[in-house]
Amino acid sequence: MKRKLLAAVMSAAMAVSALGVGALAEDVTANGDYNFKIIVKSYQSSYWQAAVKGIDSEKERLGVSADSTGPNSESDIADQVNMLNSAIEEKPDGIGLAACDQDAVLESLQKAKDAGIPVVLFDSGVPNAPEGSVLSTIATDNYAAGETAAINLYGALKDKIAGADGVVRIGEVNQEATSESITSRGLGFIDKFAELASADGKSVAVTGNEYYVNNAKDKGDEAAADIIIDVAVPAQTTVELCATEASNILNKEDTIGIFGSNQVAAEGILTANDNLGVLGSDPASTILAAGFDAGSTIKAAVADGTMFGAVTQSPLAMGITTVDVLTRIANGEEVADMPTDGYWYNADNMESDEIAPNLYD
Repeated sequence: MKRKLLAAVMSAAMAVSALGVGALAEDVTANGDYNFKIIVKSYQSSYWQAAVKGIDSEKERLGVSADSTGPNSESDIADQVNMLNSAIEEKPDGIGLAACDQDAVLESLQKAKDAGIPVVLFDSGVPNAPEGSVLSTIATDNYAAGETAAINLYGALKDKIAGADGVVRIGEVNQEATSESITSRGLGFIDKFAELASADGKSVAVTGNEYYVNNAKDKGDEAAADIIIDVAVPAQTTVELCATEASNILNKEDTIGIFGSNQVAAEGILTANDNLGVLGSDPASTILAAGFDAGSTIKAAVADGTMFGAVTQSPLAMGITTVDVLTRIANGEEVADMPTDGYWYNADNMESDEIAPNLYD
């Protein structure tokens, strides 16, 4: 994308993040009666419904067709692949895709390329996509967003870690180990927490799920560690199974903090706490939990101090920007990747003008 064009779209996305649906990219217009197909990760999730709201708003403004669909759950990978293949068969002017699994869609992306159908990814990238099959990826810098959670959680626990007599444990619940968005957030949190602890003279070991252990920058030595980062992934993507994994970690006597890397995982942590009552915002007497995304359950927990804080994205802006970029491609314009930000929020700033519009219910 040319610099002027990139700046225009980025400015629009930032305006949407701050102000909501009304602030749109006014310089984007449709030069034809375009038909797009957009596939989200889970049509039942409030996060993805916020993205669909953005899609619907922008397609109406531009006068284009943009049909949205998605599987019931983010673990329904085969269903999403079938939806993607069906969309390709309909030969739309472009496809928007938030891939549940970064490897499961590779063959389909090649089919789309061979059929001359441009694909825009949003929320999650596909690092091994066939060359030329993806024209733009619109996504939060997920690794940096995970780092943001680590910076804020470590800052609150730093004194407790420094004064600990023995090993302390930080939990991490990731709903899966397949999509780029979740894995990048999880690894960003692990690597940054370990970096901050190391700078303070503490050694860290990563245990639990093999993917995260093997892909951490330094998995450390559990036998010699001052801090254990205990990573759990449920067998399926549900709040209930995330809650089971969270309960296992929260029940350990040395646990002082925990991170849930998306809405499902964060809600699982809160569900586990309904029975345990161990979370809070005082590091001296409670376990501090950091979440991700929003939704009414997480928002209420942050507001009352049960959850220490969370990182928010802007699914609304992603939905709007996806339609904008697909329209630009159909117009024959150049496009490129578009990173979006993640923001830390807690009870003190969640009502601010910068944060509040991104906290969907």
